[in-house]
Amino acid sequence: MELTVNGKGYTLDVPGEERLLWVLRDWLGLTGTKFGCGIGICGACTVHVNGAAVRSCLMPLTAVAGADIRTIEGLAATDDSGTIRLHPVQQAFVDHQVPQCGWCMSGQIMQAASFLTQNPQPTEEETVRAMSANYCRCGCYVRIRQAVQQAAGMAGGGEVGT
Repeated sequence: MELTVNGKGYTLDVPGEERLLWVLRDWLGLTGTKFGCGIGICGACTVHVNGAAVRSCLMPLTAVAGADIRTIEGLAATDDSGTIRLHPVQQAFVDHQVPQCGWCMSGQIMQAASFLTQNPQPTEEETVRAMSANYCRCGCYVRIRQAVQQAAGMAGGGEVGT
């Protein structure tokens, strides 16, 4: 199976029915994507497939063959000098001190980044609606909303996605 994850190509001998979450974590060592519920409800396992936020715990490998897959590890950019430049959503989550336990953060960030690529200047109501399917055990929803709104502002009306 051929996969492209965070811009890097992989050839894997993995059964096609294996879920993307476990391929990312167990086969590729990309453990930033978290296992939460295993049934696509919580959003902790959210990654991008061709720019769209998807639940990797539900996604069979055959469904993503040839797709561009991006995980939380591939969201930030590294410039020519080797300096890591956080994605605007990551920076906003840091600025608002959103993470507590961290269980949901990579999924929250990936959901927000995909959402802002589709809707770079959302209203507060649109932000709440877009983020409502990602659960936070610590109840940090106000800070999550504030961070997503800040990230939209950081984009200055342009595209937020990388």
